[in-house]
Amino acid sequence: MPRTNLPRAAIEVAYADAAQEYLRSLPLEHFMEATAQATQRRITLECLDLVSARRPAVQVFNELLVQYPRRGHKKPGQIVPDNMVVLHDEPIEADGSYDVPIQPVGPFWVMEYVSKHNNRKDYEKSFDKYERELKVPYYLLFYPDNQELTLYRLKGRKYVSVKPNEDDRYAIPELDVEIALLDGWVRYWQEGKLLPLPAELQRDLDAALRRAETAEQRAEQECAARLALEREVEQLRRQLRQKPDKS
Repeated sequence: MPRTNLPRAAIEVAYADAAQEYLRSLPLEHFMEATAQATQRRITLECLDLVSARRPAVQVFNELLVQYPRRGHKKPGQIVPDNMVVLHDEPIEADGSYDVPIQPVGPFWVMEYVSKHNNRKDYEKSFDKYERELKVPYYLLFYPDNQELTLYRLKGRKYVSVKPNEDDRYAIPELDVEIALLDGWVRYWQEGKLLPLPAELQRDLDAALRRAETAEQRAEQECAARLALEREVEQLRRQLRQKPDKS
């Protein structure tokens, strides 16, 4: 990726202006996102939040404008992935846009979810930008309508599709993360375990609470039965002691 020799302050001003110009140029259709895309972005954020909790260097962004220098152009290149992962040990501040020249690292993994009902992006151009200009190591492309999922890995100058492993999942070994379709959506595994969604965690919690309540009720019933039996035994003992001796 070409670098810029401008001072940091000048880059910040120029890129902030470019981000504002980009925002003003967006047509209304850009903000009319298909339900499938919104659902998949939410699933990705919820799952990767767990990855970030375990590995703080994994930082996840949602529909954030990425700006980067282009050789022979005054204006920066611009693209907005649906989700993006950046790897860095310190928290990254990106207010309004992720400006590559003034950030410590570039994008590590970008994700896009394509709907046939929404023409917000030219995905062929996006592919070229991620591959040739930004050189993003991993690129995930998901077509919810067709249930097609492809994970690309940058090898040399070209993307190659990642082959599924023995579990029929696509691996990103740097993160110990695997990806596959489950019930129609892209889901994520870490260290071989499926990362749950909040609704699934709530369902499991409710089930555990019901089991605990049932066990408590059973224990109370058993305790009451034991106490009743002990009272019966004590009553029989008193009756035995009160019985006259006929000898």
